[in-house]
Amino acid sequence: MPASVVSISGRREGTYVLLEAALPGRLPQNIGVLLIDPAENRGWARLRPRYDDLAEPDDAEVLEALEDDIRAKLSEYGAEAYLQSIEDSLSNVLRVSQRQTVAVDAFTRVLDRLYGENVEPVPVQPFRTHVPLYSLRAAAGSLGEEMQSAAEDWVRAPEGIRLTPDLFVAHVVGKSMEPRIPDGSLNLFRANPTGSRQNKILLIERFGVLDDTARYTVKRYTSKKSFSDEDQWRHEQIRLEPLNPEFEAWDVDPEGFAVVAEWLRVIE
Repeated sequence: MPASVVSISGRREGTYVLLEAALPGRLPQNIGVLLIDPAENRGWARLRPRYDDLAEPDDAEVLEALEDDIRAKLSEYGAEAYLQSIEDSLSNVLRVSQRQTVAVDAFTRVLDRLYGENVEPVPVQPFRTHVPLYSLRAAAGSLGEEMQSAAEDWVRAPEGIRLTPDLFVAHVVGKSMEPRIPDGSLNLFRANPTGSRQNKILLIERFGVLDDTARYTVKRYTSKKSFSDEDQWRHEQIRLEPLNPEFEAWDVDPEGFAVVAEWLRVIE
């Protein structure tokens, strides 16, 4: 990756609990994590996929169905109501820990980290199961602050995506690309896109004052070209367009910008 990622603060606060199984004749063991967003009353759960090393076959079958059941009830009741209900009703066999707070940039990413720290390690297989998270918070508004770039972590890839080494994830900050790209969301990009850029949503770099810094924005790219008699062409105009009608499009100088990546989808 070139110097095309930046970072700024802007984390939210989440609340999480650990789910613990205390089966007869077995030592208590953490089996999952429930993480909620108090501001939006949403919840995420990740539990062990298998329990044949922890429980008898009948109990293991029940535990393996627990994650789907939790997700359904989070959606049906809301995160806070569901968490209160399990705090009040879980048995001595299935326990819930005290609530703890955690700083969150993306809830799915923090959920995976908490699961790896408290339940079982999550193997990272670069570009097979995970893609790199760059410290980019591209501005979906005007150009972002001028900062240094860094790859800071690996993020579990969305299901159904064929992974290649040109993929990465990063945050987008601002409201100009809403509702398609929410403010603060974690997004998947493909570096160095080929082919026509017309009407694609792109991560645009404006070269910084220093060699290892840059400023960035995510916008829909449109251009007009003029052609000469020798079948040569040049950009007559490059325009960066927001999707939110409350923001204005703006023209850019082709010499002062570079296309870093193509936006593919919102992860969270």
